[in-house]
Amino acid sequence: MSVAESWSRVMSLLREHAPADHADLPGPATEQMLAAAEERMGISLHGDLRTWLLQNNPDLPEEDVDDEVACCGFDGFPDEGSFFLGIRAMERLYANRSTSCGFDPPDQPDYPFWRNEWIPFLSDQDGWRGKFIDVRDGRVGSWFVGEITVTGEYESMAQYFDSVAETLTRIADGSSPVCRFTEGRLVWS
Repeated sequence: MSVAESWSRVMSLLREHAPADHADLPGPATEQMLAAAEERMGISLHGDLRTWLLQNNPDLPEEDVDDEVACCGFDGFPDEGSFFLGIRAMERLYANRSTSCGFDPPDQPDYPFWRNEWIPFLSDQDGWRGKFIDVRDGRVGSWFVGEITVTGEYESMAQYFDSVAETLTRIADGSSPVCRFTEGRLVWS
C-alpha cells in the first residue's frame, strides 16, 4: 500500500468515527510551501513525506501556536501526548535538532542520537520524543531524548500509517483499554 492509500485509510476511519477531530484537520500543503521549507532546512523532503504533506498539512493556525512549547499540533491524534507535525512545526523542530557536523553527538557518527537526514513528523510538545523519516531510505524511526534512537522501526510511512489505522480500528471495535470515540472525538483515559 502507498503512503497516500495508508493515510487515506486513516482519514476515512477518523471521518467515520471521530468526525469532529477530522473536521479540525487543515488542508494540504502546497508545492511552494514544501519547496520553501526544503530551502530553509537545506534538505530535500523524502517522497513519502512530501506526498503526505500534500494531502494534509497538520500545522495549527498561526493564532493557536504557543511559542512557549517546542512543538504545536492537534492534541490527541494519533495518540495521547503526541501529534503529527505540519511543515512549520517540522522546520522548527528540525532546526532545534540538526547540527553543523550532521549528527549528534559529533564523536559517534555510527550511533548518533540524531542525524540531519532525519526529519521529524510526529512529536510531543516538548520535542523530547517522536518519530522521523530518514530521507536516505524512507524508513521511519523514533527518538526519545536520553535514550538510544531507534532507526527502521517501520519500513515506510505507509507501514506506520497502517499501524495508526489498525489502532483506530481497535478503538472503534471497543477493544482499546486506553481510548474510545465519544461525541465525534478521540478520548484518551
